[in-house]
Amino acid sequence: MKDTKKIEILRVKGSDVLEEEDIVVSEYPFTIFVNDEELITLLCSPKSLKYLTIGFLSSDGFINSTSDIIDIKIDKEKGISYVKIKNENSLIEKLYGKRTITSGCGKGTLFYNVLDSFKSKKIKNKMSITLDEIKNLVKSFSKNSELFLSTGGVHSCALCNNNEILIFEEDIGRHNALDKVLGRALNDDVKLTDKILLVSGRISSEMLIKTAKREIPILVSRAAPTSLAIELAKELNITLIGFARGEKMNIYSNFPSFNF
Repeated sequence: MKDTKKIEILRVKGSDVLEEEDIVVSEYPFTIFVNDEELITLLCSPKSLKYLTIGFLSSDGFINSTSDIIDIKIDKEKGISYVKIKNENSLIEKLYGKRTITSGCGKGTLFYNVLDSFKSKKIKNKMSITLDEIKNLVKSFSKNSELFLSTGGVHSCALCNNNEILIFEEDIGRHNALDKVLGRALNDDVKLTDKILLVSGRISSEMLIKTAKREIPILVSRAAPTSLAIELAKELNITLIGFARGEKMNIYSNFPSFNF
């Protein structure tokens, strides 16, 4: 399946009604099986599916590293990921543990107990960044999304150092885009404790928790954070920035990381 589809539409411009061809983003049901048990169906964009699988399993605590994965096979035509992991007991505990309904795109269910998130270790790495570095990264980030520019229907996520974008992914779901980036970083053994995450959509508590689990010290969005995300960022020493557009941004937490 391709990332986009062409469809016929009626485009209204003032008093004119025109028959035109338009491009829309594809929505793709993708089911993850772990040790022959159906885990979840994600509604996503049909690319980087291996990284999405790894990132989701890591974010939701089924694996700690790729060494926990025995085998992974993607059947793109059927929309299925078959994964074999080492820790059977961990899988059973997760499948029958508490689920939390979240504000995420798609199914919106995460396999963690929210109370556990408040026990996360505080970020110890002191990473400094300048306002100009953030502005330059956001400018590059905005230009990088060809799929968004052509369809307007996806979220973007990028992993960066102070000067450039290292990993870039897109998806119809902001959580999926983040998991794809985290999955690729885990697969490629990229160090995360001195990196920055850029996201296009709202920063909710679960987006913040995914960031904290990987010990990433700075999270930047073009959109707004929620109150709980801000509280968690302050508690965990994560620098949280929202509404980063052009020359403007709001810094919500961990001010000492900035060089003004």
